[in-house]
Amino acid sequence: MERLFLLSEPEQCSCCVKDYSFQQIYVLRFRGVNAPGAEAWGPPCRRKVTNMAKQTAAKSQQTKATTNTVPVKVISINRQAYHDYYVEQTVEAGISLVGTEIKSIRDGKVNLRGSYAIARDGELWLENAHIAVYEHGNRYNHDPMRSRKLLLHRREINQLLNKVATKGMTLVPLKLYLKGGRAKIELGLCRGKKLYDKREAIAERDAKREIERAVRRG
Repeated sequence: MERLFLLSEPEQCSCCVKDYSFQQIYVLRFRGVNAPGAEAWGPPCRRKVTNMAKQTAAKSQQTKATTNTVPVKVISINRQAYHDYYVEQTVEAGISLVGTEIKSIRDGKVNLRGSYAIARDGELWLENAHIAVYEHGNRYNHDPMRSRKLLLHRREINQLLNKVATKGMTLVPLKLYLKGGRAKIELGLCRGKKLYDKREAIAERDAKREIERAVRRG
């Protein structure tokens, strides 16, 4: 709702000690019909607004810098997925783990070969991923092949499931890594390769290797 307030008397800003003696109309937008104290609102302080904008921009840059400097350690790469699929899109997902699993991951004892993600009860689950038992674990050690819940926002889950249903794609884990000490999965929205596509990829890879060998030989 919009209301017009006419300020004809001089107003003073307490933070910059500037007098506003001119007549000016301010359009105040608010939700309620009777906003308490709205009639007493004075002219906005330009210095205060500028300082607030600078502080917001500084916080945003600091957040981006912190995100870019988070250490990432790759634990396992699903090379078979790149051989069998075209990767159309990737998304980062968290993963629900127990204590012995994260310890095994830090030791690098993970195998994503043949793993995939499926939807169950509106959630995404990682299946067929092998995380070895922890050597120093006790009788409460985990099952190496158990289903593990992937942590994504509801909007991201719905978008992925919609593409899987309409375009016939598959959700395949491409990479598992530690980001800031927390385990993350790079989940790929993939389309399967035909047999001739695989042969072409193999031929291209072999040709690239031959070129690299020739260059090294001089």
